Amino acid sequence: MSYIIFENINKYFGCNHVLKGINLNIDKGDFVTLLGPSGCGKSTLLRCLAGLETISSGKIFLDGEDITYQEARKRNIGMVFQQYSLFPNLNVYDNIAFGLKIKKLPTAEIQERVERLISYVELKGKEQSFPSQLSGGQQQRVALARSIVMQPKVLLLDEPLSAIDAKLRKNLRKHIKEIHKTFGITCIFVTHDQDEALIMSDAIHLFHHGIIEQSGTPIDMYIHPRTHFAASFIGNYNILKPQEFSTLTGVYLVGTDIAIRPEVMEIHTEQPTSENSHYVFQAIVKDCIPHGNILRYYLLSNDVELHIDVLFRSYHLYKEGQQVYVRLEKRNCLSLKN
Repeated sequence: MSYIIFENINKYFGCNHVLKGINLNIDKGDFVTLLGPSGCGKSTLLRCLAGLETISSGKIFLDGEDITYQEARKRNIGMVFQQYSLFPNLNVYDNIAFGLKIKKLPTAEIQERVERLISYVELKGKEQSFPSQLSGGQQQRVALARSIVMQPKVLLLDEPLSAIDAKLRKNLRKHIKEIHKTFGITCIFVTHDQDEALIMSDAIHLFHHGIIEQSGTPIDMYIHPRTHFAASFIGNYNILKPQEFSTLTGVYLVGTDIAIRPEVMEIHTEQPTSENSHYVFQAIVKDCIPHGNILRYYLLSNDVELHIDVLFRSYHLYKEGQQVYVRLEKRNCLSLKN
């Protein structure tokens, strides 16, 4: 039996149907990401699990117990928000110890737990510092420690990295994953960032207008998007209409758009050998934009625009206006459901 079960969850805010019959099972110890754009329902589902929102219909089970209408304080669920929500008048030690003191645990146990977490999140020496004296990354680590110290059944992370700069985000991703592995906590992570979802997750559930559009492992979600929305949200796919695909390849697929990943296409200066397993067509280089170690080329072929990603090799660059050939394996052309 799954550790967390959402059973036909519906949630209305007035006339707005935010969650539309969500059915979702999560196994114990997994790191699961709810991915999607703003307003798609992912944070609302998280808040329903935490007991911060009541559902309109359906049931929620945690570790075999029906918690649908259980008070939030009795669910033993930790939550880290985008806004760190630290107590400004308490130092690092007391912020982390706050929940344990409310539970009236023995002083020695509180000290042992808090000192262990302070060391683990690398805040040794900051015990007496107040939130206003900490960087954003340090504040977020205090918020993580404060949740984990309570030994929750589930740790919920609601876009906890979105307010932090790129370098700190990478470090905190690593911290969160290490915490997950070390403590074996079941984690549910909410984000609109596809890169975060692909890097951090055991499983991804892609939300769209209050439903789960697609679920799978990061690799499955990236390689096998099933719908137009999934392909447009994950992986920077080229999405072609049937007529555009026919213009490039001479093959017309009735009633379906085609998705092609930018890195599966090859650029050649001379016409490559034609095989039954490949399409080959001519194109003109229109632009080139660096993305770290990747160069993204924008090409035009018979008025059809494509973007193609290649490794950045300074000795092998294509110039704007240059005529090239594109080679594409047929198996990398994916039909989409609209």
